[in-house]
Amino acid sequence: MHTVVVGTTGVTASDVLAVARGGARVELSGEAVAALAAAREIVEALAAKPEPVYGVSTGFGALATRHISPELRAQLQRNIVRSHAAGMGPRVEREVVRALMFLRLKTVCSGRTGVRPSVAQTMADILNAGITPVVHEFGSLGCSGDLAPLSHCALTLMGEGDAEGPDGEVRPAGELLAAHGIEPVELREKEGLALLNGTDGMLGMLLMALADLDTLYKSADITAALSLEALLGTDSVLAPELHAIRPHPGQSASAANMLAVLKGSELTGHHQDDAPRVQDAYSVRCAPQVAGAGRDTMAHARLVADRELAAAVDNPVVLPDGRVESNGNFHGAPVAYVLDFLAIAAADLGSIAERRTDRLLDKNRSHGLPPFLADDAGVDSGLMIAQYTQAALVSDMKRLAVPASADSIPSSAMQEDHVSMGWSAARKLRTAVDNLTRVVAIELYAATRAVELRAGLTPAPASQAAIAAARAAGVAGPGPDRFLAPDLAAADAFVRGGHLVEAVEPVTGPLA
Repeated sequence: MHTVVVGTTGVTASDVLAVARGGARVELSGEAVAALAAAREIVEALAAKPEPVYGVSTGFGALATRHISPELRAQLQRNIVRSHAAGMGPRVEREVVRALMFLRLKTVCSGRTGVRPSVAQTMADILNAGITPVVHEFGSLGCSGDLAPLSHCALTLMGEGDAEGPDGEVRPAGELLAAHGIEPVELREKEGLALLNGTDGMLGMLLMALADLDTLYKSADITAALSLEALLGTDSVLAPELHAIRPHPGQSASAANMLAVLKGSELTGHHQDDAPRVQDAYSVRCAPQVAGAGRDTMAHARLVADRELAAAVDNPVVLPDGRVESNGNFHGAPVAYVLDFLAIAAADLGSIAERRTDRLLDKNRSHGLPPFLADDAGVDSGLMIAQYTQAALVSDMKRLAVPASADSIPSSAMQEDHVSMGWSAARKLRTAVDNLTRVVAIELYAATRAVELRAGLTPAPASQAAIAAARAAGVAGPGPDRFLAPDLAAADAFVRGGHLVEAVEPVTGPLA
């Protein structure tokens, strides 16, 4: 099994995905253990002093003015976890919770939080045992960290609350820890606060969305090329010299992908009844511009994600010179903005894909294709309602594109009077990515059928490879009406699993 070693200087996006999705084991480096021990000595020295230090010997948030006596500090740390584990709603996905826990461990191992090495090791042990705390949809405002979600994780560390075992069964966390020989943690000064104060949930969901969108944007370039081919469009608009004079990197990459897919096609440039067509519709001609802008948005989001991966987010933090200082680094604005930006780009990509699908189905605009790509139009409805489903998905994506980060609801008696709503931005982005996968799958379903209906003209080799792989995966081709939902589900699985890209790249070479 793959092992990820956590040091003091952060982790990579691939590390997070390996732990969250791949079940990779986690180990602490010797350097991390030493940094944890050194920072803990500083915290314990401050705890022994009579002067109050926020998070060490005081209450939290609006209650930070109270100095807590030594005999109550362990109770204080337990209480912050119990009281903040106040989430409600549906359970959050296992991969999100594992990313959440792993990223909090990453920050703990930076040596900037003051947590004991034994606590960090227990966090790793829980991940390695496949124990996943029950975390709920609602509870984070994306400021002072993802408080409620992280609190539910810390509750499991204490042997309290509920968690899911490696067998998928939800049981009391204490039982699961005991079954795996893991001792619950008795939290000490600052540790409860340090386990809750981070942008880990929104960052984890950003990294997973970026991984999914990377495949989806390649898939969308392929389906756009298939639609262009089926509509007898021209590939001259994809020429590199045209995109070089508007030097957006994503645009050039998208155009190059489409051109590679269309290489060798006999369909491009043909026109119904030899009638000249000066230009293709925007949804066809401007596909690289729209998909390319989304790619550039992703590039910016990756930059933000990489910076956040290198960060140690906690409040207060232990600085290298021994000071323990309060700060506002837990504010989720940098991550929240790009989460919202990605949802906007995804909505537009879905929108332009839906317009191409609709054009394929409309006999007045499809340049000779049968109405709704039906086998016997009138008797058969063809893909009419598949486009309805696609339109419903795109409409939902447009609602999800409304920024969460533009909102703020004050909390903690106005101490936390401006929040990022980054967790909410991340949750809706996950839904948007899910919807976009289905939208691309429906365009694939329509475009492959339309290409096959162009009898007498040979599609590009890459298109042939895509169609053959789709058919082998259960994505059925032209024919009389049938129960359509299973076909669309097969197309969804084909795109979602990255199989469309896998089918094409042996012909085109690696797509950008």
